Amino acid sequence: MKNFTIYLFLLVFLFVTKMVGQETFESKAKAIAVTIEKITNEEKTALKKEVDEVNNQLVEGTISREEAEKKKKDFAEKRARNIENRVAIEQEKLQELVQEKVDGKVNYTQEKGGTVLLIGSKDSIRPNQTEIKIPAMKVYEGQDEKIRRESKRTTSQFVFAMGLNSAMVDGKLQDLNYDFIGSHFYEWGLTLNSRILNDNNLLHAKYGLSLMYNNLRPTDNRSFVVNGNQTDLVTNPIHLKESRFRNVYLVVPVHLEFDFSKDGNHDGKSYFRTHKGFRMGFGGYAGINVKSKQILKFEDNDYKTTQKTKGDYNVNNFIYGLSTYVGYKATSLYLKYDLNPIFKNNAIDENNISLGIRFDFN
Repeated sequence: MKNFTIYLFLLVFLFVTKMVGQETFESKAKAIAVTIEKITNEEKTALKKEVDEVNNQLVEGTISREEAEKKKKDFAEKRARNIENRVAIEQEKLQELVQEKVDGKVNYTQEKGGTVLLIGSKDSIRPNQTEIKIPAMKVYEGQDEKIRRESKRTTSQFVFAMGLNSAMVDGKLQDLNYDFIGSHFYEWGLTLNSRILNDNNLLHAKYGLSLMYNNLRPTDNRSFVVNGNQTDLVTNPIHLKESRFRNVYLVVPVHLEFDFSKDGNHDGKSYFRTHKGFRMGFGGYAGINVKSKQILKFEDNDYKTTQKTKGDYNVNNFIYGLSTYVGYKATSLYLKYDLNPIFKNNAIDENNISLGIRFDFN
């Protein structure tokens, strides 16, 4: 989570600052952006090969279904850790690079060097300019290349979402059990957006790979305790400064997206564009749990203590749910709801629900 927080800080930092620098700064920023995209693609490709191999072993009968599911989960956990650890190194490099290069605004253009370091969205650059879109992790060598890549039938986006998190029982929000304002969710990943029709830009298939972090903060000095196959929310005998329960999931989200972006025009020719207007998506997600952890903070004999406990907690190994978003350009209001309960065999089924802001950096 520390690595994730660093990247979140960097995104917010870049949204409110202006880069001022020299050619060495620009070339390093460009290299870092390319490296981050390369790392994510490498780990996704490696995970797909590993899962395919396990499926082949299952078909051949050399392993059981239980062994296959365990192997898939282990591989997913390993690749998720690899992405976090490898990207964290590049994030730290980028954070150090921009730390001394700010004067309080968003976009920076170096006229002589022909480089644009872009944080928001910009429709055009000069033919000889290099554009670096930090959140989207993309580099464009001039306007012609930008138009060619952005008008393709399939484009890619870096997705980041954050907001409020809670649980529901029989359609009722459990705001008495969990601090809704204090419980948060985070999601980040990569998506592909494919235009469905040849001659119409309205319908798109949006799919990819994401890491979801769902946090619950129990109220009234309570925490989770495992009792056999039940996971109960009980009052803690020690006064807790903080009680937080976190589940991390590796998921595949799939949405049908309606994109009302107007067509672009370049050299007298029109072309389809995405993420330039009103958008809404409907779909869902499915994946696996890669980590469950409870974090308790308290004072013991005047010693400040933080207790982090990783374990199964009887959490469902798999997750699937519905999600939708509606917004304008890169920013959307985002809602997701787990169709299966958080815990496997609890007497009362609690389903996770999240509401927040989603950014699709195209």
